[in-house]
Amino acid sequence: MANFLQSYRLIPSKDLTLSSRPTSETTWFDNKKDAQAFTKKTKREIQDLQYRLFVERNQSLLVILQAPDAGGKDGLIRKVFGCMNPQGCRVHAFGFPTLREQEYDFLWRVHACTPAQGMVAVFNRSHYEDVLAARVDRLVPKRVWRKRYGIINSFEKNLVHAGTRIIKLYLHISPQEQLRRLAKRLRQPDKQWKLEVSDFDARHKWLEYQKAYEDIFRRCNKTKSPWLLIPSDNKWYRDAVVAGILRDTLLDMDPKLPECPVDLSTLQQRYEEELSQNKDKSP
Repeated sequence: MANFLQSYRLIPSKDLTLSSRPTSETTWFDNKKDAQAFTKKTKREIQDLQYRLFVERNQSLLVILQAPDAGGKDGLIRKVFGCMNPQGCRVHAFGFPTLREQEYDFLWRVHACTPAQGMVAVFNRSHYEDVLAARVDRLVPKRVWRKRYGIINSFEKNLVHAGTRIIKLYLHISPQEQLRRLAKRLRQPDKQWKLEVSDFDARHKWLEYQKAYEDIFRRCNKTKSPWLLIPSDNKWYRDAVVAGILRDTLLDMDPKLPECPVDLSTLQQRYEEELSQNKDKSP
């Protein structure tokens, strides 16, 4: 059985470079058909585990998704996380901070969206934009964003201490694949709303963004809140791997069904009494 958590875990290292990591591979699945069959089967397991997590109400799961533009976050949420019961799963997208959000510290808007006990929260982009875009686009001075790594580590440590499991997924695509996806959006009217001039501007800062990500993976990558790098040029492979990671994480959390709060023999007796009374009333 594949160990997805171990296989895709990024180990912090000064030698860590994204350019040396593959954006496409077939380590666990040789073809699209096999991967899609695995994803379909695994989503059924995820549904059962999420139900147990929801009714247990003793721990929670936070999944953080980061990727370049057109990296596939929306599609991944729809195809994998979409199998979850909406009662117990929330998706939060973090764009450029609103004027109100800018009046507070950078974690203010994020902390309000962290999952309560029994819940799963998925962040489509996250507080890591405050050491990515804020850094690359020079939205704040260097002295400001450099301090944020430690603040983020403390924030996530606090969540873990409160019973939240954190997994952070970086969807790794090549610049060539990104350009193909942007071209597809240009041709599809139902996808054109996603396009922005900044998507193409950011391509000229590809190496700067890669460097910023590499620093994140070195500095904000703890055992209990790890980063995992997902080769994502092939969407079917990405979906299967993330489904495996999600299932394995929930299995490791091992949520338990709560015991019945009342004596079952008493309930059985009440049921039989009700059944008998209903029979007596039958014509």
